[in-house]
Amino acid sequence: MLRQKSENGFHHLYDHYSGALYGVILRIVQSKEYTEEIIQDVFMKIWNSIQQYDASKGRFYTWMINIARNTAIDYLKSKSFQNELKNQPLPDFVYDNAELSTANKTDFIGFSNVLESLESDKQEIIDLAYYQGYTQNEISEKLNMPLGTVKTKMRNALLKLKDLLKDYQ
Repeated sequence: MLRQKSENGFHHLYDHYSGALYGVILRIVQSKEYTEEIIQDVFMKIWNSIQQYDASKGRFYTWMINIARNTAIDYLKSKSFQNELKNQPLPDFVYDNAELSTANKTDFIGFSNVLESLESDKQEIIDLAYYQGYTQNEISEKLNMPLGTVKTKMRNALLKLKDLLKDYQ
């Protein structure tokens, strides 16, 4: 239904996944206005590249989450967004760790509880990469940690999360 690009397929896709993808994008851009703009772009990318999805490489939901995450990060790094930031008052865009930390957030699938089972250094790397949109190079610089160590910790954290989440599939 999705690969044939039927209208019903698009409605099904949007109805079942828009809330989750909206949440991912909002965690990264931290603005409802920008999130609403980005979510449209995300669904167009998913719809236009549906033929590229390969079930043997991973779950459909994971594929869509990665598109949403990458689109949100690209948006934050875009020149137009950076120019908008220069024209906004600073307090609107300052990251507040107490307000946005994964430990204080509640989420509808209980992922924060699963994340808390990781070692604190791995939690921090996952938070920086997936909730704040940092690249591995940026994490390396921010934490003053060799890039290879960041990559190893990220891989180990993701493998641990995969193991912890296998019961949720």
